[in-house]
Amino acid sequence: MAARWLHPIVAISLCGSILFGAVCPAQAAPAATAPKPGTDAKSMKIVFAERKDLFEKVGAVTGIPWYYLAALDQYERTINLARKRPANDGLVGIYFSELQWGGMMNPDHDDTNPGTIALFDGIGRDGSGDGRADRKNDLDVLYSMAMLLLKHGSVEEDLRIGLWEYYQNTRSVERVQQFAKIYGKFDTLELHEHAFVLPLKADYSYRSTWGASRGWGGYRIHEGTDLFAGYGVPVRSAAYGIIEEMGWNPYGGWRVGIRDLNNVYHYYAHLSGFNKEVKTGDIVTPGQVVGWVGSSGYGKPGTSGKFPPHLHYGMYRDNGLTDWSFDPYPHLRKWEREERMRKKK
Repeated sequence: MAARWLHPIVAISLCGSILFGAVCPAQAAPAATAPKPGTDAKSMKIVFAERKDLFEKVGAVTGIPWYYLAALDQYERTINLARKRPANDGLVGIYFSELQWGGMMNPDHDDTNPGTIALFDGIGRDGSGDGRADRKNDLDVLYSMAMLLLKHGSVEEDLRIGLWEYYQNTRSVERVQQFAKIYGKFDTLELHEHAFVLPLKADYSYRSTWGASRGWGGYRIHEGTDLFAGYGVPVRSAAYGIIEEMGWNPYGGWRVGIRDLNNVYHYYAHLSGFNKEVKTGDIVTPGQVVGWVGSSGYGKPGTSGKFPPHLHYGMYRDNGLTDWSFDPYPHLRKWEREERMRKKK
């Protein structure tokens, strides 16, 4: 078969190499299959490796760092979950609606013709080199998103502008950049292990307290789980993440807020103090100490002792517009059990 000359993204093909315009005789790569719920760890490692390879190849062609594409893809996954959008069966989690893909005025909502999609100002592009712009093809979707970001250039500030124009939301831009910082630091996608928030050897107790009523500062519900332990027991990060907040809160006292790669905000309150080795903007790992159990809060900065020492731990999911609380108790039990199992191996 004679080589066809197409746009540069065709460099990524089933041959697994950069062909500079030629497509592999085996045709363009189809959408890959994503892991189903319950997939074992070995299969997940394979998926992560394939996904990272895809990001690296598209990054090499477009000039967008692989970890930036990974961050954007991961952010889209979290929004898909929060908004209950249909999940993609491929390696890429980026979501485009039919109208976005083909164009608002396009009468054919299943259009895969790059020419007519462009005519109706649709987002869809042919990234695989098969002559079709398929919304279910990983390369087409990833390339289409890359082209949106590259309208102003490929440096950090240009990409930030591209993100803003697409999402029209400052918090979305911030999330993608946070995720990119985490992926860039560790150079891997395998960053979803968790740790229990207190050392397993510590003397602690907890039960489900989410949703209970609270009276200080006005009626409100309890948005977390209280873990009772002695003063000075280390408080640990539950996940890979980035510190968003560290300081005083009238309700929570000395508190730390960490955003993880699942776009979940982890809230640690009533601390007696902070680990001076970490600060706002730093990346943390599962099990890393961020502070110590205390009884601070319910007043002006420095107020302490109005209740027994404990860690208030909350979890909040970002839906793209705001964070909403959900019960952390089942997750704490799961992470506690998983860490005990890891220590037995």
